[in-house]
This record gives sequence, C-alpha cells and structure tokens, in this order.
Amino acid sequence: MKKLALTISVLSAAVLATSALAQGGKGRFTWNQTYTPGWTLMTPEERSEWANKMREVKTYEECKALQEEHQRAMEERAKEKGVKLMPPRQNGCDVMKARGFIK
Repeated sequence: MKKLALTISVLSAAVLATSALAQGGKGRFTWNQTYTPGWTLMTPEERSEWANKMREVKTYEECKALQEEHQRAMEERAKEKGVKLMPPRQNGCDVMKARGFIK
C-alpha cells in the first residue's frame, strides 16, 4: 500500500511539473508547492494572491525580496501551527529568470 501511495505521489508531481513547463509564457508561470514554501499552510485565496504578486515582479531582485518576505511569514505560521516548514523543491525566482520571465 505504501508503494502505491508513493507511486501516486511521484506521478502527481510529474504531472504538475509537466503542466508548469507546458504553460510557458510571461504571466503563465504556475506557482504551486514546487516553488512556494508553506503552500499547504495557505488558503486558496492566499495562493491565488501569492501567484498574482509573483507574476507582477519584473526583476530577479524584486522576486527574491518578495520570496524572502513570504518565507518569513510562512515560518511564523508554521511555528504557530507547530509544524516544520519544508523548503521549496525549486527556487521559483531562479526558474523564472532562466525562462526569461524576469531580468
């Protein structure tokens, strides 16, 4: 049963990654748990707001500043809930820069 759950998790992550890559284009970058620490601690509205903020950044420095602010807020929220905040699997700002979405 654990193998099945692991397989499903891996396949789900692959589908999410493929979906994010396939979308491409400025403003169409998919912000999700891969790039966002504290994703599971956020409400759907907060997730949407976060994605919109990140789509509006123009430079790498602006992206990193927003990311650091978000990291601090999520660390505090995780502490309040007594959970450990896991780091994102990839740095969204690095990915956005590599894909030419930001300078």
